[in-house]
Amino acid sequence: MSCDGKNDTFTATGVGDQATPANPMGGPPADPAWRRRGFLGVAAAGLGGLMLAPGIRLIEIAQAAAPQAGTPPAASTAGSPASSLQAAGVAPGAGVNPKVRWGMLVDTTRCEPGCNDCVDACNTENGLRDVGGPPPKSTDAQWIRKIEIKQISTGRSSSLPVMCQHCAEPPCVDVCPTGASFKRADGIVLVDRHTCIGCRYCVMACPYKARSFVHEPLSNQKPDVPRGKGCVEGCTLCVHRIDQGNSVTACAEACAKAGHHAIVFGDLNDPGSEIARRVREIQTTQLRADLRLDPGVRYHGI
Repeated sequence: MSCDGKNDTFTATGVGDQATPANPMGGPPADPAWRRRGFLGVAAAGLGGLMLAPGIRLIEIAQAAAPQAGTPPAASTAGSPASSLQAAGVAPGAGVNPKVRWGMLVDTTRCEPGCNDCVDACNTENGLRDVGGPPPKSTDAQWIRKIEIKQISTGRSSSLPVMCQHCAEPPCVDVCPTGASFKRADGIVLVDRHTCIGCRYCVMACPYKARSFVHEPLSNQKPDVPRGKGCVEGCTLCVHRIDQGNSVTACAEACAKAGHHAIVFGDLNDPGSEIARRVREIQTTQLRADLRLDPGVRYHGI
């Protein structure tokens, strides 16, 4: 093995001990400078782990695999992905439940024109922008937006929020060259900030214009919602809430608090859930259904 251009032999005294270069004269290990380099390397690796932890948390949960038969689950610590899954009622090591399909139903007949409570709640929840702060800039990230649509034939208009539709066949995932855009087993489409190179192919591929690029440095980020300059981002269906056992998104919560109840969030695959029941009972539409992307967000009244 080579170290600083020299051919050194290494010995390890036990599990967890640092390997040190053997003294060719047979005495105690030599080269104190090597020890300093080893210490600095370990320290740097530790700092790197701390820096990566907030963003990796989502990926660890998304990619968690079920333990092999006969293997007991590892003990979890408070704040770890395993403990978050336990809080959500999922067995440790089971990861995301593939039987679940998280989705959203927007009832445009209840959506109040001019109301932006869902947008404000999203901005506050994810640290995008403070309500009552300076006016937004054209380059600010926007995870959810309110739009007005009008039927030309009848003149009827509707107000509705548009966000990432969390497609079953997401084109953003198909075009991503690094795999940073990915879909969890429970249907939530996310972006891994550590592998996103900011190429913005996904922005161009999304037919809903639901992704934003972070143009400027960020500060005062929320630990559960890691963000970064040079990355693409979009609605996560409040995945940090879901993985902690909270069954409602910030936008749906704000809409209900305002008395509109236009947004329903839940498991589309659970026939007993409110969203599945309402999808059965009323007519719903998928935006750009002609693309056959099977979005997880459904609309009523358009």
